[in-house]
Amino acid sequence: MAQRNRLKELLEADYVDEMHMQAYAEALRNDEVPIPGALSPVPPGSPAISLHNGASSARVRKVSALSDFAPVNINLERVKRRKKKGATSSASRKHDWTFLLLRWPLLVFIFLFIAVEFGLYVFIRQIVNTKEWIFSWRGRKGVLRKRLRGAKTYQEWKDAAATLDRYLHFDDWKRVDEDAFYDWKLVRKVRRSLRTLREKKDARGCMGVLETCIRANFAGVESPRLYSETYLGTKDLIESYYDEQEKALEFLRESPDVTLDEKKRFFKGANTNYGISALCLSGGASFGYYHFGVVKAFFDAKGLLPRVITGTSAGGLIAALVCTRTNEELKLILVPELANRLTACEDPFKVWAQRAWKTGARFDSIAWARKCSFFTRGSMTFKEAYLRTGRVLNISVIPADRHSPTKLLNYLTAPDTIIWSALLASAAVPGILNPVPLMSKLRDGNIVPWNWGSKWKDGSLRVDIPVQALNLYFNVTHPVVSQVNPHVHLFFFAPRGSAGKPVAHRKGKGWRGNFLLSAAEQALKHELTKNFKVIRDLELLPQLLGQDWSSVFLQRFDGAVTIWPRTRFWDWFRILTDPDPSELERMMKVGQIVTFPKLHMIENRARIESQIFLGRQTVRRAAQNTGRQATLENTTLPARPLSIPPPTGTDQSLPVDMDAETAHAAGSRKSVRRRHHSSATGHLTPRSEGGRGISSSNNSSDRISIASTPNGRTDPMVNKVSNGDDFPSGYMSRLLARPFPSTLQLKENEMDEEGWSSESSFDDDLAAMDDYRRQPSHSSLPPIEDGDELGHDEWSG
Repeated sequence: MAQRNRLKELLEADYVDEMHMQAYAEALRNDEVPIPGALSPVPPGSPAISLHNGASSARVRKVSALSDFAPVNINLERVKRRKKKGATSSASRKHDWTFLLLRWPLLVFIFLFIAVEFGLYVFIRQIVNTKEWIFSWRGRKGVLRKRLRGAKTYQEWKDAAATLDRYLHFDDWKRVDEDAFYDWKLVRKVRRSLRTLREKKDARGCMGVLETCIRANFAGVESPRLYSETYLGTKDLIESYYDEQEKALEFLRESPDVTLDEKKRFFKGANTNYGISALCLSGGASFGYYHFGVVKAFFDAKGLLPRVITGTSAGGLIAALVCTRTNEELKLILVPELANRLTACEDPFKVWAQRAWKTGARFDSIAWARKCSFFTRGSMTFKEAYLRTGRVLNISVIPADRHSPTKLLNYLTAPDTIIWSALLASAAVPGILNPVPLMSKLRDGNIVPWNWGSKWKDGSLRVDIPVQALNLYFNVTHPVVSQVNPHVHLFFFAPRGSAGKPVAHRKGKGWRGNFLLSAAEQALKHELTKNFKVIRDLELLPQLLGQDWSSVFLQRFDGAVTIWPRTRFWDWFRILTDPDPSELERMMKVGQIVTFPKLHMIENRARIESQIFLGRQTVRRAAQNTGRQATLENTTLPARPLSIPPPTGTDQSLPVDMDAETAHAAGSRKSVRRRHHSSATGHLTPRSEGGRGISSSNNSSDRISIASTPNGRTDPMVNKVSNGDDFPSGYMSRLLARPFPSTLQLKENEMDEEGWSSESSFDDDLAAMDDYRRQPSHSSLPPIEDGDELGHDEWSG
């Protein structure tokens, strides 16, 4: 009963802030946001203005051009006369007459060819599906498969998968070490070496072997082909290899024979080389609700839900829900009753048709902002979400300008940006929702337009899965993609099977259907891709609704592991329809069933990632307890805790562990440079690109003077304290910088009384204390490896 009341409380909570909605409506009405200190634009020939001393001067106006090569002053009357005379447009002038003559006939011909190829492709896929259904899933095998698909939990699915493997004698393949898809001899040698050295208590020997084998896809052990021969698991050699790696990492972490300095260098290098995993949720309108089942499957498999989660459009909505709720709340809220809060498409036809006629978009931005507030727990920012749950939310958006690059919003790139404004921008598909501004929260809790009120729209139009940006910011080397885009998932076909789903016939061997059908499917798919590339490269496709659609089919839509929920034909007619509880329950179940086969492959990698993280955490705590507290006690600086013990609880998942994130969580001004806020107008002004200066309005400015070099960087050699000692600026900023005040009431185990994150890193302190140690009067401090300074590799993994 108490659990039911708690669920009702979570689902009926109202997080809408009316003042923020009014500010957002004002930002939507204003195309230009005034910049503090800038002069208002005025037309040419405006009267002169009088200066304060009575002298008159020509009125100064702000000028701008569309590009570096466009004129500043345009004679509007002349432009109007040209349009009336039917002058050639600028778009037409840049092409010769042959392009204008052949463009449309060539485009029509290519699209007709694409239509024929697509029809053949669908026909071949149906032949393969029919053949598998008739000849492969009959008798005892069909019964076991039905039991496999009817599993409600991951444990039930594993039991059914193990039974099916035994029935089909797939266990025999597991026992044989030899295989062409990985270096089985090398894996066997490494496993034997780790086991021998660990039994001999040779910690340094184990460390040497681990430095060699802690790599992404070492010897091919992460190849999906090694997991596509059975329903559960892979080669016994690979399973035992992961076991030995895990035991060796645990042994090395607890061994007293290796110095703290060596452990720190090893685990940091292992983290850089191995990388981390991330869950990427694609867009797809109402198809995106299948992501709920994918997330539920990860959450039910304890400890497998990645801490870095990215989403675009509909996937961003689910990602925001996951990254703003704690584990306890997610366990309650991921139920079919959640459909009662999915009301984005509730307007009747008469209402949205009139809106589309007047505004060019079916949906209203303000109404969607109110509805998104539930999924983001009100006007929560990216940084506040990270501090509350420890999960890193990423939303992909693109500027309304077609030439500007894609932007990945997270707590590093846009810490104070309101999440619901990012969700609206990520869902702003032309014709569905007009481009919208992003909103940023100020210190006083008010919100203002971000980036001078620039408009943004759906990032999936260019980059649906931001793999490169995730690798840049968080060292993600293993993206797990849940792909439901309606124009993409139809073309997923694994001719040799996929992880946890071997080929249905010939006992998991051979090709789906047969070789000829699989070859025809692959050939037609490549032909379709080639034709779309021709359209893009020749610029044949015109801009529809002000958007270039040529890249929609030519992006990267998969990852290291790709999950493809199976949709129905009826889903296409409900692509812009809200699900009811029964429909959402079905979609959740489908999402879970297609995720279960991938979890074992993800679990093997997650075991190593967890051990690397635990090793780094152990090193940091040990470093905290050896020598640093004594050093701080000898200074006259105001005492601040360097880090806080991690939250307790068995359900706490591991945080992301990379230098950029930990430096930011620790309050470093060097990882993420915050924007200035104007007290006069309330609008944001950015820092310079290369600047790293620290605001002079520090609470301890009367005790410390932070000097800056001409390029904006602080000089550690000129920062002085009152007693005359030299301290590096990174160290001083860690001690004195106050974090951005959160409007949320964070739990005590997440933040201490000073507002420091419980997941804060010690790397900044180590780098700063290294500079401090190198001074002659402080050479007694413990050594720190070279190259660990904050400025050297703060963005490395």
